[in-house]
Amino acid sequence: MNSNEAYQAEFIGFQSELKSYLYRMVTHRAQAEDLAQDTYLKAFQKIDQFQGKSSFKTWVFSIATNLARDSFRVQQRWGVDWMDLVRDAHVSDEKLLNKKFEVAKNSPHGTFVMHEHLNYCFTCVSKTLLLEQQICLLLKEVYGFKIGEIMQIAGLTEGKVKHALADSRKTLTNIFEHKCVLINKKGVCSQCTGLNNKFNPRQDSHIESNKLKIVREKEGKNYNQLLDLRLQMVNSIDPLSGEGIDLHNYLIENSPEWAKSQMEKVKLKKGI
Repeated sequence: MNSNEAYQAEFIGFQSELKSYLYRMVTHRAQAEDLAQDTYLKAFQKIDQFQGKSSFKTWVFSIATNLARDSFRVQQRWGVDWMDLVRDAHVSDEKLLNKKFEVAKNSPHGTFVMHEHLNYCFTCVSKTLLLEQQICLLLKEVYGFKIGEIMQIAGLTEGKVKHALADSRKTLTNIFEHKCVLINKKGVCSQCTGLNNKFNPRQDSHIESNKLKIVREKEGKNYNQLLDLRLQMVNSIDPLSGEGIDLHNYLIENSPEWAKSQMEKVKLKKGI
């Protein structure tokens, strides 16, 4: 096997991670796959420029990150209230609600799985971060890159990487503290149990929620530790596979449009 063939074999080995990383940033399956393909082509067009100063994987992720930065969907920062707006849009529009059931019904992966929904929720919430914060958080906490590797991938100084990581954790901790009912009785979001009851009514949501490590171990944990438990779960899940992937992909791809439409309706009602 020559060096080029070895690099191709290595690329195949981390290809699913690369697609997963890109999907979490663009929140669109087809676009993530296109970006992964573009990354492959660019990497092997420039393979002679790889000097081995980093791992091949780190070098490829830097190419993917630079390509993704140009995408409008990556640059688009989500509002913290977008998931609430999406819920309200479906409550007020029977056609939207029926379409969601239709997607789940016609999908070979139509079963609602709570830990997959928490993973979907994390992807949505991480889109509220500034782009550099999101990139650093995903690379460190989900894909296991070291600070020095993130500096190379993101093109940032050590101080900026550490600052981005600290700020992203602080932001996520605050959002989940105020929204997630699973970890805090004062939280306002009940999507996990509510969607479970709608899409998988035979599955007891209380039993399912207590299977989650973050729920079982939440007592005595501070919110930073609860974020670590959530990240452990996210780290173990491929967002491009699973029993609920078709439903979650449909929701995540269309959420920006639904949220913005709902905002316009609210403004009209208020006469703004």
